[in-house]
Amino acid sequence: MTPLELLLVALAGVGAGFINTVAGSGTLITFPTLVALGVPPVVANVSNNVGLIPGSVAGAVGWRRELVGQRRRVLRLATASAVGAFLGAVLLLALPSSAFDLIVPGLIVVGLVLVAAGPAINRRVAKAHESPEDRPDAWWAWPATMGAGVYGGYFGAAQGIILVGFLGVALAEGVHRLNALKNVLSALVNSVAALVFVTVAHVDWVVAALIGGGSVAGAVLGATLGRRLSPALLRGVILLVGGTALVVFLVRS
Repeated sequence: MTPLELLLVALAGVGAGFINTVAGSGTLITFPTLVALGVPPVVANVSNNVGLIPGSVAGAVGWRRELVGQRRRVLRLATASAVGAFLGAVLLLALPSSAFDLIVPGLIVVGLVLVAAGPAINRRVAKAHESPEDRPDAWWAWPATMGAGVYGGYFGAAQGIILVGFLGVALAEGVHRLNALKNVLSALVNSVAALVFVTVAHVDWVVAALIGGGSVAGAVLGATLGRRLSPALLRGVILLVGGTALVVFLVRS
């Protein structure tokens, strides 16, 4: 790659780190950039996954205050993310790239609907309890998180949208605390998938390093600005990014 192309990859990493921290779908910036620069799609996907790990971790650390009181939930759902990520990474290496093309747009639509309807649904469910804290996590939070992990290990674009959408209905939490939980689970998904890829797939380490450095800078910026966004505005950002992801997938298909 030329110096200009390397700079473009690093800048794409910054954008992806920022968007992943405040919403999700940062892969929609980095993956098309890599493919446009001539990186083979599978290598681009694998290298992008590895490169986004530092930014994912930085984003999770940046939102650590919102994780207070969620330790048991994080540990429980982390197992679901780890199992799903492993299965998704194996599927990427074993199945043709067209395998998920039909269901990816559907998953994004479901996630967007849940993000938009989550507050109203939570208000209705909460009426059955004296306070929001009385409401237990939905039983299906674990399998839904595993399903998002499978998707994240396979490709990853909009996995944050899907996670926030499902968990926004399954858990009695505000959008900021859901976003913090999403960042931890997404970081775990990327890490587990990366372990599989590093072992059996080709990684472009120059690309991964550039995306990694850029994503950390973007994640720090996203954690700073994202916390200042009102829940309604943050939800709007998530819907905007998710809608863009849906359009990209429909055009791509």
